[in-house]
Amino acid sequence: MALESVGDLALHLILDKLDADDTARVACVCKKLNASASEETLWSRICSQDLGLAHPLDHLGNPAPSFKVTYQIWREAFHMYPWSLVKRVKGCWDRIKSWLSTNFPEAAATLRKGASEADIQELENTLKLKLPLPTRVLYRFYDGQEFTCEDLSASTAGNSLGLIGGYSFYEHWVNVFLLPISQVILETQQIIRHLGFSTRSKYVVVAASSTHSEKLFFLNCTNGQLYVGTRNLPTDGEMIPCVPNALIRSVHELSGDQQQDAMLLWLEEHGRRLQNGIIKLSEEENIKSICLFPEKPPLCSTAVTNGVQVRASAVFIPELADPQDDRQKYLFAYSIRMSLQPQGCIINGMPYSSCQLHWRHWVIRVNDVVISDANGEAVIGKFPLLRPDEEEFVYQSCTPLPTSSGSIEGYFDFVPGRLADPKGSQFQVMVARFPLDLPDYIF
Repeated sequence: MALESVGDLALHLILDKLDADDTARVACVCKKLNASASEETLWSRICSQDLGLAHPLDHLGNPAPSFKVTYQIWREAFHMYPWSLVKRVKGCWDRIKSWLSTNFPEAAATLRKGASEADIQELENTLKLKLPLPTRVLYRFYDGQEFTCEDLSASTAGNSLGLIGGYSFYEHWVNVFLLPISQVILETQQIIRHLGFSTRSKYVVVAASSTHSEKLFFLNCTNGQLYVGTRNLPTDGEMIPCVPNALIRSVHELSGDQQQDAMLLWLEEHGRRLQNGIIKLSEEENIKSICLFPEKPPLCSTAVTNGVQVRASAVFIPELADPQDDRQKYLFAYSIRMSLQPQGCIINGMPYSSCQLHWRHWVIRVNDVVISDANGEAVIGKFPLLRPDEEEFVYQSCTPLPTSSGSIEGYFDFVPGRLADPKGSQFQVMVARFPLDLPDYIF
């Protein structure tokens, strides 16, 4: 009788405080509670909170008849995994997919539908290993990226669609794709044979660059860490970790939703950087790609001198690093972006509608000790002419360091007008100091 006296509104307010498991238990008590616990608004809220769903869609993106049925389908599809882990992986992919859909739909379209348990089992049986649970769930949502061999070898727009992105400097061009399970098997078999790894090494290749400038990422299925190959990978299998070791615990020490592996942590950090604008989309010669040069401080410096703005940042290049070389252990590429502000170039109060670079001066430090103080004409052989409201002039270069931490700063000499027709005296444009640091996360 007490339950009958509870009004529908009050009952709904009570049920609205419960999670999905408790709601399902309440539904078994009696017909009245079963009816209240089956309301579509209730399961709509649960689907939104747990899975970020605004519409009743199953785990493959197909429409479902109701939110309650949607939730049941999801739980059945992932019943072999901790539900908290499933929700976390769903959130990770949602953030990445949302950014891609808004900013880079061409890359979003390359994401393959989720792998089946049979697909994952085939990988494990073929390679004789067990993927960490978080990586298994990641592949259940999206089976890497769709690409062809031509995409990975030809200099076309197709090889710029890597989800992880990349960089370029001089003739070195890198763009990293997530590999589908079928390619993980093939690449792992080929590379392990080529490098002479033991079949007991438990490494799988999960991501790779799209050009001859090969960059390979290996997931160690024993300790859960993600590694990237160095310059010495082909000769002695040298790799460095991509995620802070303190965050990684052996999958044998942890169980259930406590399991950590670097693949999930790595993609979560990548999604955070995309959403926060730390890295952005770049476009060169009508080819778009995710650019790994940071765009925000403190990793990116900005200075404005006499109306000329210079932005600068660097990225660690693991595939060309040589930790065995005491003088050049680490290689950093840096990107310089210069532009002229709308008011033009202001010299002694006089505005000029253009200015042109003539000279550069760089100071490179390691632990605050100057190791290079260099002057030179032009930048990569060019003398950029800046005008208001035009796109930034961007160029990349690189420098080796003997240690994992340093910095660059300097200035450019510009002339107002043009070098062939200067309108005034040469002036200096500052390049604010920017860091060269081995990052916690390596992409």
